[in-house]
Amino acid sequence: MKKELLKLLALAFLIVGTAQAEMIPAKKDIQEQKIQSLIKKMTIQEKVGLLHANSKFYVSGVERLGIPEWALSDGPHGVRAEINRHDWAYAGWTNDSSTCFPPGTALAASWNPALAYERGLVLGEEARFRKKDVLLGPGVNIIRSPLCGRNFEYTSEDPVLNSAITVPYIKALQSKDVAASVKHWLANNQEDHRTTVDVTMSERALREIYLPSFKAAVVDGGAYTVMAAYNKFRGDWCSENEYLDREILRNELGFKGVLMTDWDAAHSTVKAALAGLDLEMGTTIADYNEWYFANPLIKAVEEGKVPMSVVDEKVANVLRVMMKTKVLGDNKSREKGVMNTPEHQKAAYNSAAEAAVLLQNNGNLLPIDFNKLKSVAVIGDNATRKHCGGGLSSEIKTLYEITPLEAIQKKFGQDVTINFAQGYEKQSTFIEGSNAGQSNTDRVDWALIEEAVEAAKKSDVAIVFCGLNHDFDTESFDRQHMRLPYGQETLIREVAKVNSNTVVVIIAGSPLELGGIVNRVPSILWAWFGGMEAGNAVADVLSGKVNPSGKMPFTLPVSLEQSPAHALGNFPGRDEKVNYEEDILVGYRWFDTKKIAPQFPFGYGLSYTNFEFSELSTDKESYQKDDIIRLKFTVKNTGSRYGAEVAQLYVSDPECSVLRPEKELKAFEKVFLQQGETKTVELNVNVSDLAFYDEKIKGWNVEAGDFVLMLGNSSKDLYQTKKVSVVK
Repeated sequence: MKKELLKLLALAFLIVGTAQAEMIPAKKDIQEQKIQSLIKKMTIQEKVGLLHANSKFYVSGVERLGIPEWALSDGPHGVRAEINRHDWAYAGWTNDSSTCFPPGTALAASWNPALAYERGLVLGEEARFRKKDVLLGPGVNIIRSPLCGRNFEYTSEDPVLNSAITVPYIKALQSKDVAASVKHWLANNQEDHRTTVDVTMSERALREIYLPSFKAAVVDGGAYTVMAAYNKFRGDWCSENEYLDREILRNELGFKGVLMTDWDAAHSTVKAALAGLDLEMGTTIADYNEWYFANPLIKAVEEGKVPMSVVDEKVANVLRVMMKTKVLGDNKSREKGVMNTPEHQKAAYNSAAEAAVLLQNNGNLLPIDFNKLKSVAVIGDNATRKHCGGGLSSEIKTLYEITPLEAIQKKFGQDVTINFAQGYEKQSTFIEGSNAGQSNTDRVDWALIEEAVEAAKKSDVAIVFCGLNHDFDTESFDRQHMRLPYGQETLIREVAKVNSNTVVVIIAGSPLELGGIVNRVPSILWAWFGGMEAGNAVADVLSGKVNPSGKMPFTLPVSLEQSPAHALGNFPGRDEKVNYEEDILVGYRWFDTKKIAPQFPFGYGLSYTNFEFSELSTDKESYQKDDIIRLKFTVKNTGSRYGAEVAQLYVSDPECSVLRPEKELKAFEKVFLQQGETKTVELNVNVSDLAFYDEKIKGWNVEAGDFVLMLGNSSKDLYQTKKVSVVK
């Protein structure tokens, strides 16, 4: 199945790339002529009607010209249930349950672009079945701090991994005639004060760390829409930031789609209009005609503050996206969509199963052979808690959600006694916009722990499901700390005292401190928020039906103070200003360069089998700056099970005129191998990708000299090296 997906991905990229390369200019001209013809027929009122919402998730059309209403939906990992047109209450439909995938960090943990493509196809089909035109995702912001409440929705701390996951997602989604909306443009790396905080960073950090994922989404993925973030960037709101929106997005990246606000993120009429904003969404003014891009925009045109040509440009952007997704024009051939098919549910399962990361497995306790057990203790609130319905804008009304306890009981309950104990109680409450509901959540409930200890005593194996829920991992606020809440560490300690065969399964989308448990239990499996098939996937990984192949998409620090933003005291900022003082040293770049040992490094993950890397070679020893480095190496499955390894290529620039990270990820490939099988893998790296952003010349610079290529299966575990040189 994995091989077929990879072939599908490669074929899809080939088809899309060929189609774009061979697009006949005349066809583009015809489309643009149609757009201009429609614009000439519109009144100013009709034009601005296309530039702001007429309800929570809809934008007015122009009925007399055959331009339909535009329908948007939340949906980074599932199409959100129907919202009332004029308030945030759910509409109460009975046919809007959808497929729920694991969220962003779990997708990135698979390190498998084919799964991202598969997800995009499913989301596109379900969005079309629901008659949606724009799906608000993916979220591609860099994970800068372990505490950001929205980390679970994003992907990773590394721009190369982010980009590799983002591009196929967008291509697949838009192949189903649904526009992606890449978010949040830009530097939305915290939820606290997100609507007011002013972010400052160096131009180098912007270019090397925070911009590449968006660039890949627009240039390589062809994203039709982009969503501006709530925060300010260097003094100006992102929705009206001339440098971000006009100079970079429009001029540098060549974006000709729709730039929209996040909901209620508009702050002006004239400034936003001139900066390049196209669509205003979610403003809280009750009268839609009084929104910034409604009557005030008409007035600004009449007063000469905004040229009509600027309004026409925005209308053209909207119409262009409508035509590309067949809202206008060839709508008879438009994707009709399907919902909740077995294939969709299998895709959700695949995503959850490949995301699981085996962090620790001392004594090879995992996989568990349930055929040899008489009893298993299943412990923890997360064994029974459902998570698809949380997280605010990413919440999904899913058709079903299998919990871990349900899956274990169904798969093994006939032959094995399942002793369940809750273990800990959810003590937090959700308060939108405030993390105050996380306070006082470290109380140890000894009555629940004693029940768990008794269950563990009478069981052959104890499995503790712990971690977070969407009182912590959510939009609208950040976490207060990085600890396991609800006295879970005490629970794990007490269970491990009475049962040496204790497995900890972590359900969470953001980093957690694990120092208090790594030396107490033999096995730790990070299973994320697993979507609708969460329970089935984790049960199959625990039993060995699925060999874990996930890798951490972010560094797991020993403590919060190790993380760069917190070590330097610049999260969440002061006086609603935050300076990214750590600069380019984000995530593993900081840990490696500063020689700080994390709990578990970026890219790390174990398997039930073993792999060996060998024979790393390059096609040349010396390269020009416009060359491609072509690498070859072999990967062998030296163990006893079918499995997958992620070959990760890092590059170091030992001597440079500026500070560079000790190493940076430049390429990777997930390799699936049978027992004893060996494969030769080829990776290509552009020499231009070895550049740093040189603020002196305001451009990219590949300095001549030696570079070290390092191959391994995490940012710390590197087994093969090769030195090459770049000449002037």
